[in-house]
Amino acid sequence: MKEVINSLNYLSNWPSAGSFEFNTNILETNIINISVVLGVLVYFGKGVLSNLLDNRKSKILNTIQNSEELCKGATDQLEKARARLWEVEKRVDEIRVNGYLQIEQEKENLIKAASANLKQLEDSKNETIFFEQQKVIDQVRQQISYQALQKALAIMNNCLNTDLHLRMIDYNIGRLRAKKPN
Repeated sequence: MKEVINSLNYLSNWPSAGSFEFNTNILETNIINISVVLGVLVYFGKGVLSNLLDNRKSKILNTIQNSEELCKGATDQLEKARARLWEVEKRVDEIRVNGYLQIEQEKENLIKAASANLKQLEDSKNETIFFEQQKVIDQVRQQISYQALQKALAIMNNCLNTDLHLRMIDYNIGRLRAKKPN
């Protein structure tokens, strides 16, 4: 720890330079060492760097080519999807139109059926009314006939006396004998 403190004290007492200047001493600046290191790097590293750049270039080109192929495939799929969508929309429109036509046809059929049922009910009602009228007319006729018969019997009973009654019986017996073959 003592050494670290001494180093810091030494640096704090370092005299500051008054101005900026270039050091022209080749040995102090290590220009030769740097030149040798750069030369070795360029000589030996050129192939490695070239290979790395070529590999990177081929990867980038492959990636671009794959991307273009994927883009082309996606474009083809998009066109197919659009064509399919157009077909589906066309089919939906056909179904919609057919549905509307079918609905209208069903509506007309229901109206016709309801009209036919209504006519049938009207005819049935008219037949029932006619039947009931005939029934009432027959009942009225029967009642009138019965009343006329009752009235005629009452008149005959009032008008007939015993003498007239006996003459009528004799007359009818005579008629029966005349019809009888001997």
